[in-house]
Amino acid sequence: MNIVIVGCGRVGARLAGTLDQAGHRVSVVDIQSAALRRLSPEFSGTAVVGTGVDEDVLKLAGIEEADAFFAVTNGDNTNLMAAQLAQKRFQTPQVAARVYDPVRAETYRRMGIYTVCPTTTIASLLLDSLSTS
Repeated sequence: MNIVIVGCGRVGARLAGTLDQAGHRVSVVDIQSAALRRLSPEFSGTAVVGTGVDEDVLKLAGIEEADAFFAVTNGDNTNLMAAQLAQKRFQTPQVAARVYDPVRAETYRRMGIYTVCPTTTIASLLLDSLSTS
């Protein structure tokens, strides 16, 4: 698969490395060039410096051929805007975004964007730990 990832923090770098090792063609976009240093030296994909809400940057990263798109920056607004671009403008088949705000996550989920909300996921896991103790 051709995959574009916006955001190269811990999650983005880990995701990129795992997908790259599995044989996928991966491009990573981050606004800070220093963040791209988180990628493993063995990473064989493409690293692009720029914002994930710029169509030209996304095109440079290969969004027009992408089968999947992940927006995992530390900002909900950036992730949601990038995910909408991938979904609506470029018709990327699979689009997912990390969204910290549970209300926004649900709103975008209803719009067809797969969202992962660390806030609710972590809270649920911690609550579950109480019942298993």
